[in-house]
Amino acid sequence: MTSIKTYKLTDEIDNHIMFDIKKMEDIYDKTAGKVDLPHRHDFYIIILVSKAKGIHIIDFNEFTLKDQQAFFISPGQVHQIKEEQKSYGWVITFSRQFLVKNNIDYRFIEDINLFQDYGYTPPLPLNEKQLAQLSFYSSEIFETHHSNSKFRLEAIGAFVKLFLIYSNNVCDIHPKDPQQLQAGSMILKEYKNLVEQRFFEWHKVHQYANALHVTPDHLNRTIKSLIGKTAKEYLQSRIIIAAKRLLSFSDKTTKEIGYNLGFSEPANFSNFFKKCTNITPSNFRQKN
Repeated sequence: MTSIKTYKLTDEIDNHIMFDIKKMEDIYDKTAGKVDLPHRHDFYIIILVSKAKGIHIIDFNEFTLKDQQAFFISPGQVHQIKEEQKSYGWVITFSRQFLVKNNIDYRFIEDINLFQDYGYTPPLPLNEKQLAQLSFYSSEIFETHHSNSKFRLEAIGAFVKLFLIYSNNVCDIHPKDPQQLQAGSMILKEYKNLVEQRFFEWHKVHQYANALHVTPDHLNRTIKSLIGKTAKEYLQSRIIIAAKRLLSFSDKTTKEIGYNLGFSEPANFSNFFKKCTNITPSNFRQKN
């Protein structure tokens, strides 16, 4: 069984670049419409779809690829696009270094309700006016990217931030109190970092709440107000995604995967997985 292919934001001239933008139709022509294997990236991806027909699988969830939508994919997420015909739109990619270079605080990415690290990450539906505005930003980014203008990268950074702010306003579910938003954002960032460090051994929200010096109820409410899911749901999503990736892209046994993810007994892992997904780990592996 092969491991997950990982794409890095590089090119033949520069060993590491921070930003790129391509037209979906150009990518389709270059690959002759060939479907790529499930893969992940070490950078952020925005896919603005003007016209398309097919499916887009993100972290084992299948979404319809169709007209007037936008996908926001975080580094590390596994995805695959299957087009039934040539798609039209834009693919914008940028690294964390790009954010730093353009003085875009990393908390900005945390604050906007677009890039969901794990679990269910549906596309953002757009009406004609919204699609036109985002297409305008994309066109300006493309023209600037292929120009020799002074402060080119800074101009691209400004347009990307406008793109994200406009998109976030389309799907805004944030609390309206700025102080509540700022305080909650700090907790969210600390919680996400702690989950990354401990999810394979801490499976209870109260363990994270204790480490963050807040109550479990407060942690659940705060996280839900910012990303639309509770702290418990986010934690479960992180564990399940790790399990699905290991089941799909490794030769480890179900028992080994359970132990790797902090479950003392194989039955505990199987019960947890089935409760969250309605399918046993073994059946999931067979299907995938």
